Amino acid sequence: MEETTKIKDLTPESRRVNVLAKVVSIGEPKQIQTRFGEEKSVTEVYIGDDTGKIILSLWGEQTGQASENKTLFIENGYISLVRGHMRLNVGKYGSLKESEEELAEVNEELDMSEAEHENTFRRRSFGGGRGGNRGGYYNNRNGGNRPPRDDFND
Repeated sequence: MEETTKIKDLTPESRRVNVLAKVVSIGEPKQIQTRFGEEKSVTEVYIGDDTGKIILSLWGEQTGQASENKTLFIENGYISLVRGHMRLNVGKYGSLKESEEELAEVNEELDMSEAEHENTFRRRSFGGGRGGNRGGYYNNRNGGNRPPRDDFND
């Protein structure tokens, strides 16, 4: 089996990670509109290992692959930030499958999706282009198109 990343070691920059985790709980599917204008179904599933838990976003048919207490292996997953909170995603280059290996213990104390992170990706797009500066908060707060912090270019 490929090298796996423990949930407590995931960061907003995590890419191409392999995670072995047990399904803790499954949320209700929600219909959302993507930035490309299409309707998609997303289900937030809490998964965990012995180090912590995180929300796994499952899109469309992926949802059927998760059931409570099932151990999943996410291959080539990545982290995205949803309103500043980490979500693990499978993505089109990744895969999700049920694992033969059973995880007995899940640490539900450490919730990696709970902490709020700055979405540095959006912060750097000062032109208000696709996905950036919704509402113009950073531009308006600083009276123009200047970065919001003095230490921005350190």
